[in-house]
Amino acid sequence: MLLMQFNDKNFSLDKKKKQGKNKKIFNRIFSHIALIAAIAAAVLAIFIALFIRDISQSLPTSEEILGHEPSLVTIVYDRNEKVVTRLFQENRNWVKLDAVSPWMVKAILAAEDDKFYDHSGIRPVAILRAGIVDIFHRGARQGGSTITQQLARNLFLTKEKTIVRKAKEAILALRLERIYTKDQLLEMYLNTIYMGHGAYGIDSASKNYFGKSPSQLTITESAILAGLVAAPETYSPYRNSDMSAARREYVLRRMLDLDWISKSDYDTGVREQPQLLKREASKSSLFLKDSPHFVSYILFNKLLPKYGTEQVYRGGLRVYTTIDLDLQKKAEELVSKMKHEGALVALDPNTGEILALVGGRDFDASKFNRATQAFRQPGSAFKPVVYATALENGYRAVDHLLDAPLLFPNGWEPGNYGGKYDGEVTLMDALARSINTVAVRLAQIDGVSRVVDMARRIGITTPHLPEDLSLALGTASVTPLEMSVAYSTFANNGYKVEPYGIKEVKGKNGESFEQNGPKITNAISVTTAVTTRSMLEQVALWGTGAKAKVEGYQTFGKTGTTNDWTDAWFAGGIPGLVVVVYVGNDDHTPLGGKTTGTVAAVPVWKEFVSFAVKKLKLPQTFILPPDAGVESVNVCKKTGFLASSGCPAANILLPAGHAPISYCPWHGGSLSAARADENAPQLVLAPIDDEMTHYKYAMRGLSQEPSASDQDVQGQTADTPVATKKTKDTEHAKAPVKNSDPYKKDPSEAEQMEARYQELLKKYKIIE
Repeated sequence: MLLMQFNDKNFSLDKKKKQGKNKKIFNRIFSHIALIAAIAAAVLAIFIALFIRDISQSLPTSEEILGHEPSLVTIVYDRNEKVVTRLFQENRNWVKLDAVSPWMVKAILAAEDDKFYDHSGIRPVAILRAGIVDIFHRGARQGGSTITQQLARNLFLTKEKTIVRKAKEAILALRLERIYTKDQLLEMYLNTIYMGHGAYGIDSASKNYFGKSPSQLTITESAILAGLVAAPETYSPYRNSDMSAARREYVLRRMLDLDWISKSDYDTGVREQPQLLKREASKSSLFLKDSPHFVSYILFNKLLPKYGTEQVYRGGLRVYTTIDLDLQKKAEELVSKMKHEGALVALDPNTGEILALVGGRDFDASKFNRATQAFRQPGSAFKPVVYATALENGYRAVDHLLDAPLLFPNGWEPGNYGGKYDGEVTLMDALARSINTVAVRLAQIDGVSRVVDMARRIGITTPHLPEDLSLALGTASVTPLEMSVAYSTFANNGYKVEPYGIKEVKGKNGESFEQNGPKITNAISVTTAVTTRSMLEQVALWGTGAKAKVEGYQTFGKTGTTNDWTDAWFAGGIPGLVVVVYVGNDDHTPLGGKTTGTVAAVPVWKEFVSFAVKKLKLPQTFILPPDAGVESVNVCKKTGFLASSGCPAANILLPAGHAPISYCPWHGGSLSAARADENAPQLVLAPIDDEMTHYKYAMRGLSQEPSASDQDVQGQTADTPVATKKTKDTEHAKAPVKNSDPYKKDPSEAEQMEARYQELLKKYKIIE
């Protein structure tokens, strides 16, 4: 028994000793673990601190956050402030929070962050929950981002799903909350979120989906848009109506559960069928859809060189242009219906404002802008330059030249359309009927250098003006735009305008960056301008352009057709408007079927101008300035004397004091009075006209009925009251090289434009 007691006591002592020893071991282990844990925690804390420091250093500072500006849309307006197009990388237009429907504000908060006005930018519990899920999935999988965090990501971060990005997001969210108020943050968020189909921000989204401003959104529309934020493509009402409806109901249920709407509001939101706009592609592109030739003209020639890609595509500029969108659309409609390629330019001749500019049938098919880049032969549309030179040099519309065959020493033999020659004709008759031989003779009389000088002064800037007599027949290579400037000089009483397409450019805050107005130069005398225009009115009254006459309006203009019917033109105008229409193939092949300017260009010109006069408030007649120095005279088209009762009459402007005072002796007037008339028309012989040509083709004597087209009857010039003036050859009045090809001087080929266009896009970093 004693032994047992002793053994039990010893066992107890051993047990206590053993327990004490175990406790010491445990305490020692625990101490080591605690030390290791403390060291690990310290290391982790240091690591986290260093991690946060490194991340923070790579993030925007408070100053940089305040200076950040989101990408904004540049809007191009027409002259009446209608939107022409939008230029953007992100289709965004900024709106104030108070301009957003209260339904939309509630919907976005319910869908994305109902505690937005309560937290400080992050929600630790949500972040912890998301972090645990991410750790178990070895990567970022869970959301949990507040509206402020989403804003931080939208403004400064990528959308990659990593823990590092989420840490940056949280840090930036805290910084944003210190800098901005909650309302400011919500406004920024609503203006930066992507809502699908190219719409950035609530303004673009509400207009793209429903065609209304954000302030007009209904509860149904608000729920649809708010539901898009989580996954714009998945919940798109265009792509997946069922998913969109389910997401809309979820948002409405959240609003109801939060007691932000009534059950009646909820039922309305679920039941109501949204009226979606017909979807149109909206993407980051050079243009959206409207006026591409005009927009490309101002973009590459004005906006991008001056402001750069960043400002134009992200800076929210407001560009106020000169075009009238209704006229532009009409011009595009007409050109698109042409059988061949072509262009139309409409100009205000008094200011130089471009009212419409179309450079081809389909911009997507061809970027070649034929209005500004196609250097083409104008043919007879260039003849007014030759006639204006003659009028400036003292000749009159009633003076005569010979319409007779021409043969130059080098073999050049310019002829008339149809191969007919009418002998002695008045200048106004020759221009109205577009007689080639008279234009060549007139250029030889003027001197080619003077014709070139006239062309330069009135606005033709092309480097491709041949300095030989072929220039009289329009062998220069010119663009429709510069032809519109030249004809504007005649319309504007001798004052040349500089064409321009931008009236003003404003910044996103309304500050004016540039303003443009008319730039006008006195190019030729008012007398030369109005007398030339008066001759061109005859073209539209009874000449080759008679079908262009706009009823009720003084109309002037000139047709143009080149060799082999390759190019067809009509250039002209009415008071306050000049329009040039060009028709031709890019490869210079014939239009076919002897297609003239009268056939191909005049109908387009007439329809456009007839539409324009209904849209624009234009005067019906030209007002002559007090210093015009002209008088209106009713003369015989054939002889230039005052019209008798039997004359084919025309009303023409002549320099004051230089009009004939006797009546046409061929149609009933007095021969003796005509011979005594100091201002009687005179026959001007070109240097190439020899005595035989003069004798054979001059106007017949009064003893016979005039028959200028009869080339076989010998003329009796002694009986005519028309005096004859022989001119001398000039240094530059030379014939062109026979069979020369003017198109070898053409620098702009349509097939090269696509490559050049892509080069411009890369130059301005619009594409990579």
